[in-house]
Amino acid sequence: MKPKETPVTDCPQTSPTGAMIIGNEPVLGSGEEVRSTDPRTGAALDPAYRAASVEQIDQACALAAHAFPEFRAITSERRARFLERIADLLDERQDILVDRAHIETALPRPRLTGEVGRTSGQLRLFAAELRAGTWQGARIDPGRSGSSARPDIRQRRIALGPVAVFGASNFPLAFSTAGGDTASALAAGCPVVVKAHQAHLGTAEVVARAIADAAADTGMPEGTFSQLVGSGTEIGTRLVSDPRIRAVGFTGSRRGGLAIAAAAAARPVPIPVYAEMSSINPVLLLPAALAARGAALGAAFVESLTLGAGQFCTNPGLVLAVEGPGLDAFTAAAADAVTANAGAVMLTGDIANNYDAAGAALAARDGVDELAHGLRPDGAAPGCARLLTVEGSRFLGDPELQAEVFGATSLLVRCADTDELTAAVRVLEGQLTATVHADHADHPLAAALLPLLEERAGRILFDSWPTGVQVGHAMVHGGPFPATTDSRTTSVGTLAIERFLRPVAYQAVPAALLPAEVCDDNPLGVWRRLDGEPSRDALSTS
Repeated sequence: MKPKETPVTDCPQTSPTGAMIIGNEPVLGSGEEVRSTDPRTGAALDPAYRAASVEQIDQACALAAHAFPEFRAITSERRARFLERIADLLDERQDILVDRAHIETALPRPRLTGEVGRTSGQLRLFAAELRAGTWQGARIDPGRSGSSARPDIRQRRIALGPVAVFGASNFPLAFSTAGGDTASALAAGCPVVVKAHQAHLGTAEVVARAIADAAADTGMPEGTFSQLVGSGTEIGTRLVSDPRIRAVGFTGSRRGGLAIAAAAAARPVPIPVYAEMSSINPVLLLPAALAARGAALGAAFVESLTLGAGQFCTNPGLVLAVEGPGLDAFTAAAADAVTANAGAVMLTGDIANNYDAAGAALAARDGVDELAHGLRPDGAAPGCARLLTVEGSRFLGDPELQAEVFGATSLLVRCADTDELTAAVRVLEGQLTATVHADHADHPLAAALLPLLEERAGRILFDSWPTGVQVGHAMVHGGPFPATTDSRTTSVGTLAIERFLRPVAYQAVPAALLPAEVCDDNPLGVWRRLDGEPSRDALSTS
């Protein structure tokens, strides 16, 4: 099944050309013109891209569905080599990726260099997970006869099917074309159709070409990967509504995530949507910690708040603390640091405008005062740091004070006592993170707060700051609504693969027909539960 469009030829494979990727081949879109812009100048960037047509969206989905039976049956070792080949090509093309992403996002080159490494690193992490085999979830309850008779039942997990992935604005690499959603879906055996984010189309194309090249180098079936371009919601809604798409990975706004979730739920056969959306990442400053180091905490808090112009999904947008001299020291230090902050160019003009509007709306709520604002930088998408404050009683009575402001604005809630602080925790919406700063004397209060925070956040940190998400086996980057649409999983770390798998049980299936993962002799050497006990041994048939 080849795309009908004429592939792009005679162009450097590591430079943006204005092409999409459909079925591993670069092709030109046939819809309206779409361009990324330089957020420092507002100038439209070359090359121009054309949005995918209805026919091209259909073709990408058809190719993914056609590739799925073969791709999911490919051995874990071959899929691991595919992921590693993508990682190698991204590392080889690091310079052009960094240069292009810098132009499109205004993010600093050192940050982008690190993001290339994070992207290739998480691909290699999933390759290692594939080889480990635990992701299969293999279980065997051997059959028994006699008085304790039971049938032979075996279980493993299989891929869901083609996955639609929506690139994020704030991470042009690690949460976009080859980011964690794509890496975990490919690892699970699911073909992927990406909708590139309009903010960084050139970067997305360079990455997509690396994936397509890796697919060709390692013999993956045509349709294993495609990337489409388009603006607005039409392409996303059509992609999510296509019956051949079986799951969705999304990182972005609450409005965007809910629109995608609604489209997926409205299908004749609904599908899961794993959307990371909205979080203000509360920071709790407990009394003894504030008394001991309030000023130092204030300065460190602003460093986290303003990191990346406040455009991390884990920037601390809310601080809860009890009135007293320690909070006074924190407030003075934080206000000084915000006032001295030079600001930064944000990712796009629209994001900067939305940031200004959301910050103004929060500042206009009854009882909210501005403590400090930073300098406003030059550029077409300027972002200025801002620190607001409100009394705890006002916070408890106004849910709008929990609205996310995507950027370097934070609200300090001054609680009358620890009871009011606890009450403020109880009214919090779901969050990606919750941070606690506590000294030893605070531990009884922290122990009482911890169960409340567990119900409201996917990751709980002590005595550090929420910005920076380690990619590993134990990480959870998720949380209760509205942080995500499904609090049971994560978009970062090896647990992310489980989003794109489902369990299948095999009861009394003849040995010759069983999948290798649950065969008696365990030819793949994977960890399994044999009668409930973890083991890599063969099943004794004596």
